Amino acid sequence: MVKPIIIGNWKMNGLTQEADHIVSSLLAYAEKNKDLAPTVICPPFTQLYHIGKHLKNTPFELGAQDCHVAEKGAYTGNISAAMLNDIGVKYVILGHSERRSEYKESNALINQKATAAQNANILPVVCIGETKEERESGQYKEVLAEQLKGSLPEHFVGLVAYEPIWAIGTGVTATNEEIAEVILFIREKLVAQYGENGKKTLILYGGSVKPNNVKDIFATSELGGVLVGGVSLIPEDFLQLLTIAQDFT
Repeated sequence: MVKPIIIGNWKMNGLTQEADHIVSSLLAYAEKNKDLAPTVICPPFTQLYHIGKHLKNTPFELGAQDCHVAEKGAYTGNISAAMLNDIGVKYVILGHSERRSEYKESNALINQKATAAQNANILPVVCIGETKEERESGQYKEVLAEQLKGSLPEHFVGLVAYEPIWAIGTGVTATNEEIAEVILFIREKLVAQYGENGKKTLILYGGSVKPNNVKDIFATSELGGVLVGGVSLIPEDFLQLLTIAQDFT
């Protein structure tokens, strides 16, 4: 079994002093612990270049939280995948529920962003997930299938993150049975959509992941890792995730 990947999404958090504290804690941990699980740090745009310099030649990779569909142009306030690649970004989170809900991002737009990321040699981490209402009404599989089909490019090279909206930042984690069911469902859809390549795509879980529940989450069949939010801003908790992940080999 390959060690699960851990992706930390800082969201709109992280002034320079806090960013330095988190990164210094990670680097100190890496000095004492070898053969770490793959780990990606996704700070806000303002910290990408600064943190990227510190992560060079370390076990950690740099990730971003969004990108534009165009390579360059008159798009005030936006950042292209080419710009991210230029400063060493290797992953980019796309289609997070906060982007889908607050900015009304459609599956088609996320598809375009994922294509732009791939063209810039960045791995897209495409998020999908259902609302509490969709879960309770039994529509969640239909919703997830539609998001997968619409959000992923025809030739997809990246990761899929299942983040049930009702579990993001709420303290409520999906049960092991719920996670396992959806991960297997996603795998089936990926194989149907991409054939053999669909068997290789990493599928992550996100939604109130913490040190006290991540071991059970890691044990889920077909799960490739976790996408975490708030915990990634607390070095002692985030490092516990890395420690637990080392046992999964």
